[in-house]
Amino acid sequence: MSSFTRSFLGCKPTRLGRFTLATLLMGSLVLVATACATDSSERAYSSTYRPSNSSPEVSAYRSSYQRDQTLNQFGDSGRIDRLDRLQGVDRTPAGLDIRTPSALIVDDRGNRIYAKNTQRVRPIASVTKLMTAMVVLDAGVSMKTPISIIENDRDTLKNSRSRLRIGKAVLPRDQMMMVALMSSDNRAAHALSRTTFRGGTETFVRAMNRKAKALGMKDTTFVDATGLNPRNRSTAEDMVKMVRAASRYAFIRQTTSRGEMVVYPFADGTPLQYRNTNRLVRGGEWSIDVSKTGFINEAGRCLVMQTNIGSRRLTIVLLGASGKLTPMADSERLRDWMLSGNYTTASR
Repeated sequence: MSSFTRSFLGCKPTRLGRFTLATLLMGSLVLVATACATDSSERAYSSTYRPSNSSPEVSAYRSSYQRDQTLNQFGDSGRIDRLDRLQGVDRTPAGLDIRTPSALIVDDRGNRIYAKNTQRVRPIASVTKLMTAMVVLDAGVSMKTPISIIENDRDTLKNSRSRLRIGKAVLPRDQMMMVALMSSDNRAAHALSRTTFRGGTETFVRAMNRKAKALGMKDTTFVDATGLNPRNRSTAEDMVKMVRAASRYAFIRQTTSRGEMVVYPFADGTPLQYRNTNRLVRGGEWSIDVSKTGFINEAGRCLVMQTNIGSRRLTIVLLGASGKLTPMADSERLRDWMLSGNYTTASR
């Protein structure tokens, strides 16, 4: 057994341990010999784009998703990762201090960088809105249709605030989506769920759960499109699948990676400026493709991202932090750790 494997597992192998470990590693190599993961081709966002089952983007997505399913048949693709799963332990590389209770960080090949409580089912708050956006885009509805904010869009569960005034705010669907995604406005998200299908919000939520099932998110349940309801629940494992799927939508990438925007929802032309709820996007030091934050008391602080650090693209899922800035700080610690060169050492 290599010195890295001994130090990584944090134990001194006995003769029996060497035999067991070698057996497991050999089996793992067979399982992952042909695994690979690729992304679908880029497509520029158009407000009139309507994905269809036969479109090249959807076909590419399905093909990539099938490869992801092969890649993740046992939860991951890495040789050491499979051994960790079989031994029932999480991967905690030396020097990487992630403080969020549930966390999963994987690279673009599906190899795990860090894993902690990845199968714990917990509320996900406004991270939900990534699924909301995907369902709207999959529906193929016009992105320029004006949507009004009405009394039914008021949050009576958490009494969250919104600057989209009831009975006065009107935005085209694409801008309503941008406000919901980038600034996490709950009235905007509810209005999208209410107006996408003839069956209204109830039909929309069913579509969210069908989409989750199609993506292999076996431990995920949605009951609303905003994330305000704590019964919107998932795991870090499932959230990685959702973020990867969301990254294949140009609209979601472009919206969630922008720092701010201005919209004009009122008849008198009064502007509203919105900022991204992820301060890492606004800071300018990160290369972020997809981003979404979330918070309700039951869920704690949540952050999911797809980002580039050094030469590697990572999917980061952080769920359930108690501190307001903990997910951001964890992300900064991850970035510092990788750029220090420790990642290369820990991945050999």
